[in-house]
Amino acid sequence: MASRARVRAPELVGAGGWLNTGGRELTLADFRGKITILDFWTFCCVNCLHVLDELRELEEKHRDTVVIVGVHSPKFVHEADHRAVVDAVDRYEVHHPVLDDPALATWKQYAVRAWPTLVVIDPEGYVVAQHAGEGHAHAIARLVEELEAEHAAKGTLRRGDGPYVAPEPAAGDLKFPGKAVRLPNGHFLVADSGHHSLVELEADGETVVRRIGDGVRGLVDGTSPRFSEPQGLALLPEGTAGYDVIVADTVNHALRGVRLADGGVTTLAGTGRQWWQGSATEGPAREVDLSSPWDVAWFDGRVWIAMAGVHQLWAYDPAAGTVGVAAGTTNEGLVDGPAAEAWFAQPSGLAVSADGERLWVADSETSALRWVSRETKAVHSAVGTGLFDFGHRDGAAGQALFQHPLGVTVLPDGSVAVSDTYNHALRRYDPASGEVSTLATDLREPSGAVPADGDIVVVESARHRLTRLRLPEEAVRVDAVAHRTQRAATEVAPGALRLDVVFRAPTGQKLDERYGPSTRLLVSATPPELLVSGAGADSALSRELVLSDTVTEGVLHVSAMAASCDDDPEIEYPACHVHQQDWGVPVKLTADGARRLPLVLAGLE
Repeated sequence: MASRARVRAPELVGAGGWLNTGGRELTLADFRGKITILDFWTFCCVNCLHVLDELRELEEKHRDTVVIVGVHSPKFVHEADHRAVVDAVDRYEVHHPVLDDPALATWKQYAVRAWPTLVVIDPEGYVVAQHAGEGHAHAIARLVEELEAEHAAKGTLRRGDGPYVAPEPAAGDLKFPGKAVRLPNGHFLVADSGHHSLVELEADGETVVRRIGDGVRGLVDGTSPRFSEPQGLALLPEGTAGYDVIVADTVNHALRGVRLADGGVTTLAGTGRQWWQGSATEGPAREVDLSSPWDVAWFDGRVWIAMAGVHQLWAYDPAAGTVGVAAGTTNEGLVDGPAAEAWFAQPSGLAVSADGERLWVADSETSALRWVSRETKAVHSAVGTGLFDFGHRDGAAGQALFQHPLGVTVLPDGSVAVSDTYNHALRRYDPASGEVSTLATDLREPSGAVPADGDIVVVESARHRLTRLRLPEEAVRVDAVAHRTQRAATEVAPGALRLDVVFRAPTGQKLDERYGPSTRLLVSATPPELLVSGAGADSALSRELVLSDTVTEGVLHVSAMAASCDDDPEIEYPACHVHQQDWGVPVKLTADGARRLPLVLAGLE
């Protein structure tokens, strides 16, 4: 195998300590003899959740030689709360040790720049590879096989069980429920995400009527269906496609139709595969890949989809049996304007105004409340400023702050209730006055809400229950709290800046240029004035940028993609794999700042 740079792995340090180890504190020495994969993740990040799913097969197949270690590295203040990390590890079925690193100490030691990032450490404790973004599981699997062979021959590979200790399971009817709808009979249908099923509850919001799905993760239709972490639900107009409710079956990357009469389920859109750059963006619904649909709503004659995994809104037309992009570019950020030019960041909640003229969107990663006009399809922002500013601040919408909201609900008076998830609060935005206020606090990660007979029923996801609240006559005001992400800005110099995206094709593969360029680099900035030149798309993974000498700080948005294929002339149809990552790099311009910005997509810098 090819020789590699010998870089000693830094120690693993995290003030929050270790999870999934039975209370044992671990160090790098405990992993000596094993192939260790560090997964730098944060639980708000849908791309991190994709990587958790990508690694499951590798983790199972190489359980006696490989230890995956999650290094939880928070973006939002709430994610630095140890209890919230414990919940997230349970919610997403993380079956390996996790280091809680609220101060980003290990993140900094490994010079990580993006969520998610994977770092491979060999059995002797040396870093041998780094991968940012999604789509690297096949490359890491190949590397693991090489390392197994190399270190077995050297006698430095230690086989056997790793340090993972499963926590005690908790009993309950609901486990991390996502969203709910009220049925015509007054009952509630709840997406019971942690149990991979739907649950119908009586009007009291507690008594179980029936469960749709057997609780096992899977993609199975019929009257004994299976789901995988379903989230959003929407009632369909009577007679639409023969189904009553449509479900955003998030980890299955699919939309499912539910017939309430007998609990029958049919897949209406999606293939079960995750959408990647270059995949179809419209077509017959069962033939187009989707990516982590998080919520659904009936708007303007179609089912609109909060497609969190690609930062877009899509729409499913049940009459035509088609699905396609409705708004967004796949760039992650907050940009308003025509639907085809707007940017979103993990849209996660949808609701339609009473007059049907607005589709409200909870845009979670920008901590924003946004809306789409039915008439013009233009995208507007009501509250929120961008990827890195968040908090709990009431008052005028222009300066109000949320923290990673996942749900939005239209109230009877036309105002909008926002499930302000990481603030543990229910907030209210009044379009008439442009004011934001707080309806309730002391909720645990609310992810959705439903009006019910003058009250509001909130899905308290981390308390595993529905909670009925009386809407107050006057909303309360909460002392203002504002935050920025803990991630430090990169200091760069104004003027020329060399951007290098580092990519090395996995062993046995190559960049396949037979049908044109197999790489893509897209660069932009917030504010746009930060970039004097160098914005736009090209195939080269290196580029000369010129930064303004009048803008003091901003964010460079870098999106890179590379497709590598099997390098064997004997293979008639070589397998190809897509590697991709979006970076939002906060930068501060200083005279003595760096003049080169390296970003590792795959390989070592």
